[in-house]
Amino acid sequence: MKNFALIGAAGYIAPRHMKAIKETGHQLVAAYDKNDSVGIIDSYFPEADFFTEFERFDRHLEKLKRAGKHIDYVVVCSPNYLHDAHIRFGLRIGADVICEKPLVLNPWNVEALKEIEAETGKRIYTILQLRLHPALLALREKIQKEPAGKIHDINLTYITSRGKWYYTSWKGDQSKSGGIATNIGVHFYDMLTWLFGNVRENTVHIHTHDRASGFLELDRARVRWFLSINYDTLPEEVKSKGQRTYRSITVDGEEIEFSGGF
Repeated sequence: MKNFALIGAAGYIAPRHMKAIKETGHQLVAAYDKNDSVGIIDSYFPEADFFTEFERFDRHLEKLKRAGKHIDYVVVCSPNYLHDAHIRFGLRIGADVICEKPLVLNPWNVEALKEIEAETGKRIYTILQLRLHPALLALREKIQKEPAGKIHDINLTYITSRGKWYYTSWKGDQSKSGGIATNIGVHFYDMLTWLFGNVRENTVHIHTHDRASGFLELDRARVRWFLSINYDTLPEEVKSKGQRTYRSITVDGEEIEFSGGF
């Protein structure tokens, strides 16, 4: 049984990590969030210690370590701009780290984290859930059997409309979220490069506070993409059904369905 500590326990994604820790037979021993709406912990680990001050959380994990109760994994579910610091914290207390994407907001921060990995002998893992989706695994297998020179045409549209609250939260602050492409597009970019290879060309046509679009040339694909959190960009047929989200990915005109991956 492994011991886990979790940072960002009040966030949207934290319950999925608690559930995974429970279902794999491990133990959450401590959690931290500056907000205290964390009653969900009772559904999985009611005996876990909880802190709203990072300093006390840090001190508690140090006490556990000195008492021989080592933390094996620190799970990072905090806002994007804090990932880098919280990953460093996990490595420095001698734990491996599982962190939600994006790992960092600036590419040069990755190099610094690699150095700390080497210094501590611990590892950083991120969440790549779309790589496990059955439809995408089947597509990848099909692509790998094709002639090396075959190029696919991809159209990606993802619109997940957000209300006024979004711009008050850290997600609406580009310096904290990384902007729309980083905050809602990161899983798609990973999926595309995993399926179709490395980036050869990257052109951004639009990049505002509520939408972004561009063109990616990959080893095996030409990708046109559009991301938005603005309700007005939804197709009319989607609005007429009372829906606020629209996702479409076509490969050579054929729709790929993978809604269950989110």
